[in-house]
Amino acid sequence: MRAPHAPRNRRATRVTWRPLALAGSAALLAALTVQAPADATPTAPPTSPQAPAQAQAQAAPNDDEYYKDAIGKTGPELKTALHGIIKEGDQLSYDQVWDALKVTDQDPANSANVVLLYSGRSQSKDDNGGDADQWNREHVWAKSHGDFGTGTGPGTDVHHLRPTDVSVNSTRGSKDFDEGGEEVGEAPGNFTDDDSWEPRDEVKGDVARMVLYMAVRYEGDDSFPDLEPNNKVDNGSAPAMGRLSVMKKWNEQDPPSDFEKNRNQVIFDKFQHNRNPFIDHPEWVDDIWS
Repeated sequence: MRAPHAPRNRRATRVTWRPLALAGSAALLAALTVQAPADATPTAPPTSPQAPAQAQAQAAPNDDEYYKDAIGKTGPELKTALHGIIKEGDQLSYDQVWDALKVTDQDPANSANVVLLYSGRSQSKDDNGGDADQWNREHVWAKSHGDFGTGTGPGTDVHHLRPTDVSVNSTRGSKDFDEGGEEVGEAPGNFTDDDSWEPRDEVKGDVARMVLYMAVRYEGDDSFPDLEPNNKVDNGSAPAMGRLSVMKKWNEQDPPSDFEKNRNQVIFDKFQHNRNPFIDHPEWVDDIWS
């Protein structure tokens, strides 16, 4: 039985973001090389980190270029077109993911740190591993949902891999996403029960867009499982993740932040050279899953 919790403030205004013009890569590199303070001890950042002003100057390629095969389409045709676009990219090893996350999730206020997804804590990039209170690699689309492990492909796709506190990652486990449950003591604002996880408000949209990216990127045509969202929880080892209706709501309530947009750009520029289309066009979520 899911335990209700008190309503929390939600951002209900839907914002449709359109890509800006491309700028040179120098701005992004400048944003990623801010000098760190001498003491890199983990600190608590603002709950909704913003990308550096320089990085905001960079954005997606012009729609007429990168997304030219998707513009004007809806439903299954749009999903197929986006799959054809975003499957073209480089793949990382699981070891390479450590170094990638130190760049993609860098704290804009402290270049020596990364921001942890569920807790929002800013922590030293070098304090990663498997010990309590370190950070490790969270598969937002749980790797057991499709049994793809950590091999090159969905198991190493940085678009859905994020730094998280080791024990918070363990508490989330492989649960589907839904609303309700008891608040997580080590990550206030997150809630969980036996079969689901609700992330904090500041990253609800991030989680939804990462899951739906995976459902478009991996369609079963390249030796990887066909990943699909559904409207249930407790999906077990099936290549499915729920709850779709809730994630659609989160996509609207929590539009892409500057931090999320910058992350998408860094992955495109420096690592996989593909994009999460739902960060560039959050309205495409409803166009596909109406």
